[in-house]
Amino acid sequence: MTDLWWKSAVVYQIYPRSFADADGDGMGDLRGIIDHLDHLAGLGVDVIWLSPIYPSPQDDNGYDISDYQDIEPVFGDLATFDELLAGVHERGMKLIMDLVVNHSSDEHPWFVESRSGKDSPKRDWYWWRPAREGMQPGAPGAEPTNWGSVFGGSAWEFDESSGEYYLHLFSTKQPDLNWENPAVRQAVYAMMNWWLDRGIDGFRMDVINMISKVLPLADGRVTAGSAYGDGSPGFVGGPRLHEFLQEMHAEVFAGRDALLTVGEMPGVTVDEAKLFTDPERGEVDMVFQFDHVWADRGDDPWRLEPLRLTKLKGIFHRWQAGLAEVGWNSLYWNNHDQPRVVSRYGDDSAAHRVASAKMLGTVLHLHRGTPYIYQGEELGMTNYPFRTIEDFRDIEALGQYAQALDQEGRTPEEVLTVLRARGRDNARTPMQWDASPHAGFTTGTPWLAVNPNHVEINAEAAHADPDSVYHYYRRLIELRHTEPAVVDGDFTMLLPDHEQLYAFTRRLGATELLVVGNFSGEPVRADLGDDWSGAELLLNNLPKPPDDWTLQPWQAVVYRR
Repeated sequence: MTDLWWKSAVVYQIYPRSFADADGDGMGDLRGIIDHLDHLAGLGVDVIWLSPIYPSPQDDNGYDISDYQDIEPVFGDLATFDELLAGVHERGMKLIMDLVVNHSSDEHPWFVESRSGKDSPKRDWYWWRPAREGMQPGAPGAEPTNWGSVFGGSAWEFDESSGEYYLHLFSTKQPDLNWENPAVRQAVYAMMNWWLDRGIDGFRMDVINMISKVLPLADGRVTAGSAYGDGSPGFVGGPRLHEFLQEMHAEVFAGRDALLTVGEMPGVTVDEAKLFTDPERGEVDMVFQFDHVWADRGDDPWRLEPLRLTKLKGIFHRWQAGLAEVGWNSLYWNNHDQPRVVSRYGDDSAAHRVASAKMLGTVLHLHRGTPYIYQGEELGMTNYPFRTIEDFRDIEALGQYAQALDQEGRTPEEVLTVLRARGRDNARTPMQWDASPHAGFTTGTPWLAVNPNHVEINAEAAHADPDSVYHYYRRLIELRHTEPAVVDGDFTMLLPDHEQLYAFTRRLGATELLVVGNFSGEPVRADLGDDWSGAELLLNNLPKPPDDWTLQPWQAVVYRR
């Protein structure tokens, strides 16, 4: 695997509507990204991943696509995209696009045609089903299965004109494409080839492990307190998934050089990921798994659980060990669907925000795998101080709030407590460029409120401060680019039962790295049982190294011997 360039690469995710607005309409755009490419080049990242920029009704912020081969006018046009792509390539970086093909928008011409009648030539491009046997179409409970949607409510929408239902695992405006139909697959591959021919460098594939459904579609198990059945056994990791991904690889990626493919796969196991990412099988280069960002979830979705570090370490260790010989890990704390990690697993108080942001970055980036940075993470951006449900814009938060109150008997404060801490809008507040009104994101009114702490936390201040999170992330990325043990070294977990310290080694040949991070707000001594006294200190996120191996609150160190 030594020739696989993405092993030593670092990827930066841009959520375009929140990154930078060049025309003052309150929504980020491609010109805004072009204007800030030097921020990313200065950071040292190798790849930029763009969340969807295709034409879309924006029901799910662009993950509902109505045209796969154009640009949403709010963001710009194809000419501006080509300019962006050229600017990325000129700076020695690559660009990958978000691929959303489990579902389309209900306004996509494919679905408009499919919905036009039962005899439409594209009827079976989507999942249409009659009402449950013996029940009146459109009546409560007549849905073909009892599956719930990820965004709340039923996963089936009744279509008055035909008397049938269509499947939407997400929003009602995101009907699922029927991958059993070869014509659907060929249309998707043609579109992917069109983008690659235009010069992009790969794809991040949205919920790609949901494209194969178990036939026939059947009811899911209903748990206590839930209004709907759990349909996930019927659509997560379905029986033809490997076949579809191998076909996609052969039709799209085979014979092309230097591409990156990453599949988002909620619920994927280590053993499954080993198959998906084995280069010999020709599926994807790496997957996004969710175990580590679900480590603070309990059985009750509306109760916050404190993070147990031993649980988090167990998850990472399982993935590091499982993909040690075959396959490859992706490494991330943040993305557009996760709250800010410094608020979640760190300490976003003024006293510890910078140190804990650096510590979290250190621990993650020194694992074996390809790290992903989400916009603002390199600044130590935090969660937003949401007050009421009116402050939220995310379709998932609004849908789940309504379902929890209306159908599950929850109180507003119970649900808001969790949404404030875990809601996706935490990641989507505008990028904080400077201390001016609206953080330099826009001269207009931002589509989502800017975090008031942008006065202190912003890129301009970070660039000027040599001790900032930004400059520390530059050193982390440089270490990956220059020290082969970070990329190819084997991984050994230390102190697996310690609830405050996260420690491990990476070894390649005669070189060994030691990484220790203090996940707590108090000094903790590291009893490593090994003598590292003569080792070289490569990274330290605090002014002084540990005294007698006592790490200060949120301290992280990397040694080499």
